[in-house]
Amino acid sequence: MKIGLYFGTFNPIHIGHLIIANEMVENSDLDEIWMVVTPHNPFKKKQSLLENHHRFELVYRATENYDKIKPSDLEFKLPQPNYTVHTLAHAVDTYPNKEFCLIMGEDNLKSFHKWKNYETILEHHQIYVYPRVSVGSIAHQFKNHPKIHAVKAPIIELSSTMIRKGIQQQKNIKPLLSKEVWEYIDEMNFYKK
Repeated sequence: MKIGLYFGTFNPIHIGHLIIANEMVENSDLDEIWMVVTPHNPFKKKQSLLENHHRFELVYRATENYDKIKPSDLEFKLPQPNYTVHTLAHAVDTYPNKEFCLIMGEDNLKSFHKWKNYETILEHHQIYVYPRVSVGSIAHQFKNHPKIHAVKAPIIELSSTMIRKGIQQQKNIKPLLSKEVWEYIDEMNFYKK
């Protein structure tokens, strides 16, 4: 089974994340997408970042009705700060019968050569890239690389920051979230301050 790992703080998860995940799993040879909730970095105090378990709950609720998209707390027990190369190694050790691939936006591919042990990631894993509006260009070594696959998906210009600000300003942001996510945020009074 081929699993695409889609990392994010998902603070909160919105329809843009779901559209990208769904496009990636439906228009590639990936069998499932795991939405990997990035834990709160204990060395960084970020007031607007919900606790790990709340963000996992939001992802769980958002993906409940998708057979091929799953929430994942894969990084929760790993030492912080964490690097993608370590998470991938941990995933392979934990689930030896699955093949893990990395999902990233085109903007991340442009800076991929700066990632810790990016060569190791490329040696052992395939990368699936979705389009993003961003500046800069993709490094020559990543163009036409046999392990890097561009997947056609709509360009989503939607951010969790925008949603949090909208909630703070008492705007109607319901169309940007799945019903289940909005209900949990509203019930818990998240992002209102």
